Amino acid sequence: MRPGRILHPQIAGALASLGHGDIILVTDAGAPIPADARRIDLAFYPGTVDLLEILRVLRQEIFIENVIFASEVEEGNPRLFTQVTDIFTGSGADFTLLPHGTLVSDVYHKARFVIRSGSLIPWGNFGLVASTDPDAWFDDTMKMLPEYEERSRRIKNRAVPRIIKSH
Repeated sequence: MRPGRILHPQIAGALASLGHGDIILVTDAGAPIPADARRIDLAFYPGTVDLLEILRVLRQEIFIENVIFASEVEEGNPRLFTQVTDIFTGSGADFTLLPHGTLVSDVYHKARFVIRSGSLIPWGNFGLVASTDPDAWFDDTMKMLPEYEERSRRIKNRAVPRIIKSH
């Protein structure tokens, strides 16, 4: 067993296969998951397995540069917005907010895999854009890329995610 690590074999394998820029979609129980998606279904009973718990664990397992979710969350489910902000503070990630319809039509089909939770949470669907450890790729003899330098600074300073709104 791997104490402190994901035990679910499909999720562990899927995470190990990610590259920079790949998207993981983590959804509530009612998300319209594309029929051809690589689906890892954790929905057992309403509320189980919890969406926020999945996000917390993934935040500890992988580097994430962007979290894409519905712009409706900010006003329509402010508690969820606060909880997700708390989870990703210090991760170096930004938030990209899109209308829910755009999220479904444009992001769902780009996901490398989908993890479906058992949560019944309005607008509880999140695209996590995988990244790399910004400090692992450069040593003292190299000039760090500006975007890596910025993410490294945001991680070290435990920065709150910046919000990017898209239409």
